[in-house]
Amino acid sequence: EDFLTLIFKAMMKDTLNSSHPVSSAVQSSEQIEEMFDTLSYIKGASLLLMLKHYLTKDVFQAGIEVYLHNHNYGTAQSDDLWDSMNEITNGTLDVKKMMKTWTVHKGFPLVTVVRKGKIISVQQEKFLYRVEPENWTSDASYLWHIPLTYITNRCNFTHCINAYLLDRKSG
Repeated sequence: EDFLTLIFKAMMKDTLNSSHPVSSAVQSSEQIEEMFDTLSYIKGASLLLMLKHYLTKDVFQAGIEVYLHNHNYGTAQSDDLWDSMNEITNGTLDVKKMMKTWTVHKGFPLVTVVRKGKIISVQQEKFLYRVEPENWTSDASYLWHIPLTYITNRCNFTHCINAYLLDRKSG
């Protein structure tokens, strides 16, 4: 419950147009200190949990092990973690491309699901809780690669989770 409370507080901050991405280029030590706030840590943890759920626990763990082995006693950049995950997925998913959409954009998407008969359609747009006119910028170009999971009525609730990667505005 405490972690969920932290996630929701971070999400509220992230909905503001004055928010910042988890990952960005920095020019000074002051900018580095500004980057590492509660939003960065909690959103980063949430993104890793999302990735773990989508890849499965075993694949995610193997990716972490490759990352730690490749970079022990050395330095690393955020792309190094995604590259390690890509090694494990063997090209079936471009983890770096997917995760970049989450780490270089501020905020998060609102996914709308519409059902018409047997047809399900999904659409994404940037979610803003409150628009601050003095800080407003157009976010029309924002596009996330959103891992969606779902079950159908043909499922007996054991090993029946389906996955869909929404990597366009709608699908």
